[in-house]
Amino acid sequence: MIRINLLGKAKSKSKRAAASPVEFEAGGSSNSVNVLAAIVVLAVTAIAIWWYQGQLDKEAASIKARMDAAQREAQSLAQTKARFEQRQKVKEEYEARVKIIDSLRASRTGPVDVLTMVSSTVNRTDEVWLDSLTDGGANVELNGVALSADAVANLMTNLMKTGYFKSVEIKETFQDPAEKKLQAFNFSLTCEKLTAPAGAAKKS
Repeated sequence: MIRINLLGKAKSKSKRAAASPVEFEAGGSSNSVNVLAAIVVLAVTAIAIWWYQGQLDKEAASIKARMDAAQREAQSLAQTKARFEQRQKVKEEYEARVKIIDSLRASRTGPVDVLTMVSSTVNRTDEVWLDSLTDGGANVELNGVALSADAVANLMTNLMKTGYFKSVEIKETFQDPAEKKLQAFNFSLTCEKLTAPAGAAKKS
């Protein structure tokens, strides 16, 4: 059988025409892949940024919590230091007061052979110590130290209650300027006896 190609070159044209859709479809698939890859990259980038931002927020919150704890600890330490300094000050004032009282006790003097009653009266009066006692016959001179003016007044009252003196007068009283942290009053009393000894009349 003899076959005759009546179309001639038209057949090759049909082949090229059929090839065009295939080429178009291949180009479209490549673009879709590129777009999909870009979307994936953007999504991964967004997720990474979101995760990193979360880590930064957590770190910031942790730093703030540590700062707050450090501030609270600093405030607590400051309050503890203030209480310690206050107690230390009270302790120092107490020790100074004890030293002053001990020094006053160490320096106090009283009659040994004369006027035992005066000595016992002074010892019964709080916050009062004698520096010297002079028996002048008709009068007895007392010089001493007290921690308050009220203590001096109590001593005068107690001396009068003994019934041994006609009068008890205060010659002078003044606060000791040497004592800065504790009040200390120097006083001088003149006590007139009810009955003067016989020797006192001769001296007068």
